[in-house]
Amino acid sequence: MHRRSPSGAAFIRWQASAGRTLEVRDATTPWDVLVVEVMSQQTQIERVGRKWRAFVARWPTPAALAGAETRHLLEAWAGLGYNRRALALREAARAIVDDHGGEVPSTIDALCALPGVGPYTARAVLATAFGKPVAPLDVNVRRVISRVVGGDPDPRTLQDAADSMVWRRDPKRWAWAVMDLAAKVCTSRAPRCVDCPIRSSCESAGTLGEPTVRLPRVPFEATNRWLRGQILRGLRSSTTGGWIAFEEPIGEHGRDAVDRALGALESEGFLERDGTSARLA
Repeated sequence: MHRRSPSGAAFIRWQASAGRTLEVRDATTPWDVLVVEVMSQQTQIERVGRKWRAFVARWPTPAALAGAETRHLLEAWAGLGYNRRALALREAARAIVDDHGGEVPSTIDALCALPGVGPYTARAVLATAFGKPVAPLDVNVRRVISRVVGGDPDPRTLQDAADSMVWRRDPKRWAWAVMDLAAKVCTSRAPRCVDCPIRSSCESAGTLGEPTVRLPRVPFEATNRWLRGQILRGLRSSTTGGWIAFEEPIGEHGRDAVDRALGALESEGFLERDGTSARLA
């Protein structure tokens, strides 16, 4: 389907000289890598480094995190957004303790069965922590592999093609290389094919058209994510952990929107409600 698989050794050499230096790549144990990958879901990888170090210093094993209080967990997660991931990671830690003797499992099925862990996160853990020859496909890596193979491959074909390209001698470094390529060269809007270390293997090299025009973004303060963050931030600020009343609009969000957000956070296990008042669960 594609010309030939990119040279693994050449790709790794490119990554060593031109790739990114990321603090999270100091993660080596399966638990450290799992924490990094869950934190990185929908969050820029550059923001995760310090948070990850502090998090695993506080909860260095799944057993340690399994008993964490919600208040402390959300305090440690502050700034990363999408707080549901924190609760899911705690549930994953409990499942690891209950079902896997406290050790992060090393198979795709067992990892995908953990709360908050999908195919990409599972493969990232397998490749970078266990050295398994699998390709983690997020939206950026998928873009690179799609361009390499050409056409419009279905998800299964794309995954099989990516797995066939993994450098068996060092799956971790291969995964880093393709992620760095997506971030620095094979970008969504203006790919620099002339600088690509695998252009001789790419069906799309030199054929990509003009970049697409992006639609204006909705201001962050107008999103439900911002509103949820403000509510949780207010609850975390309580030194006593007691009830806080939410009787006024928050930013651009009226009382109905605040009430809906409180209801959603309650159903997800973040807080308890009593009328218009709430406290962390």
